[in-house]
Amino acid sequence: MSTLYEEWLSRSRDQYGRLEEKFWKSYMQREQAVYENLLASKTNTINTTVTEFAELHDMQECEAAGFFDGIVEALNEELDIENLEAATQVNVSFEFENLFKKMVEYKAKHLYSLPQWNDVINEEEQKRLMKEQQKSGTIVKDKKVSRNDPCPCDSGKKYKKCCGLDD
Repeated sequence: MSTLYEEWLSRSRDQYGRLEEKFWKSYMQREQAVYENLLASKTNTINTTVTEFAELHDMQECEAAGFFDGIVEALNEELDIENLEAATQVNVSFEFENLFKKMVEYKAKHLYSLPQWNDVINEEEQKRLMKEQQKSGTIVKDKKVSRNDPCPCDSGKKYKKCCGLDD
């Protein structure tokens, strides 16, 4: 017998590991509705069983497991996604700012651009969070010092005659 999470994974991908487009199109509509409800009600806690959550949001239980998998990194506490069962009591909370940043990180524009965010996080703060998240993934490399450049130790010598002497 497979777990809800394993069922989620098998339904979301085909035998070659590619995304099942029909499945995802259907799921994403229900997922978006869940976020719209959470944001509209300003609810940042979920206290329910997997089955109750699925029924409330017109989902299958494995899709509820998939939803929790999607927010697990934004949760304030750990949730063992891989061992969720229908009767598992889920008691989790999250910060809206962290959830928003995770959506930006995963490039889920259909979720982080929902108009309901404006009632939870003002537009200026959304822009700041978006910029902060995008910067966190940017790698900035130091400029490489060439042999004939001034030495970065401020000795006044060329790099090749100073700190680069051993290179």
